[in-house]
Amino acid sequence: MSELIHVENLKKDFAVQKNILDQIFAGTKKSFVHAVDDISFAIKKGEVLGLAGESGSGKSTTGRLLLKLLEPTSGSIKYNGEELANRSKSEMRSFRKKMQVIFQDPNSSLSPRMTVGDAISHPLKIHTSLSKKEIEEEVMSFMEKVGLTPASFLYYKYPHQLSGGQSQRVVLARALITNPEFIVADEPIAMADVSVRAMILELMKDLKKEFDLTYLFITHDLSTAKYLCDRIAIMYLGRIVEIGDIKEIFDHPHHPYTKALLAAVPVPDPAQRRTEEIPRGEIPSAIDPPAGCHFHPRCKYAVPECSMGRPELKKIRGNHMSACILDT
Repeated sequence: MSELIHVENLKKDFAVQKNILDQIFAGTKKSFVHAVDDISFAIKKGEVLGLAGESGSGKSTTGRLLLKLLEPTSGSIKYNGEELANRSKSEMRSFRKKMQVIFQDPNSSLSPRMTVGDAISHPLKIHTSLSKKEIEEEVMSFMEKVGLTPASFLYYKYPHQLSGGQSQRVVLARALITNPEFIVADEPIAMADVSVRAMILELMKDLKKEFDLTYLFITHDLSTAKYLCDRIAIMYLGRIVEIGDIKEIFDHPHHPYTKALLAAVPVPDPAQRRTEEIPRGEIPSAIDPPAGCHFHPRCKYAVPECSMGRPELKKIRGNHMSACILDT
């Protein structure tokens, strides 16, 4: 498979807004949140790459950078070999039809003043020259495909009149209505009930096959990633610390942070007690991250060398790579 997305040395820093007292005593010195800290990876056509980690690790920022919803501080983003990082908003317009996003909270991403039909048809009005009747027929057909039935009834409903599962399906339909190639799915089932999650995941899997989609699947739930993803990248404090095939990562995790995440996955057996230690402390501030490996202050395997220099991703086996200097 050829690469659809290629990211190299991608960075995103956000300037910290200071209050008046901080401005007086700190002078002109600026502080930055290092949300994405020099990451590189690729996504092949037709692949589902999972991006997992704790809240604040930079997952959602990475997804928005790939779609140019945020401007990168530095680095390269290539889509089908074409550089996106330096393109203007007007130049990006031709790519919007091919690249779409599923936001985490459907209630926030759907306008309360737009009906279901209006919300789903909006991308078609922007990116196609179809007539009003053709757009309505296309939307009705697509609503049936994603399980929004009866479409003729739900077409005129507003978001507050829908269930959580129906709202998530509307967001899915809106993202896929332009027949895109690449989807950034940002925690697409986080707001759904447990009973609905399996249905949404199965729907995403079926739609991937039908439309030959490529996903970046952002999640904090590794059990969900195991079901849907082909490969997974583990992110911690703006850096990718481990990446590889999903089975390889689950069977042979290398980085201590990956091991900690896997140990936190619930086991549906009350007789099994978790024996692994939970990492001490909390995730450090992205404004002033620790030197060396960002995880070393919480790592039980840490040695003095872990705080010296940035550990690079190294090959473990096959395409399995880990940014840990120790043979854990």
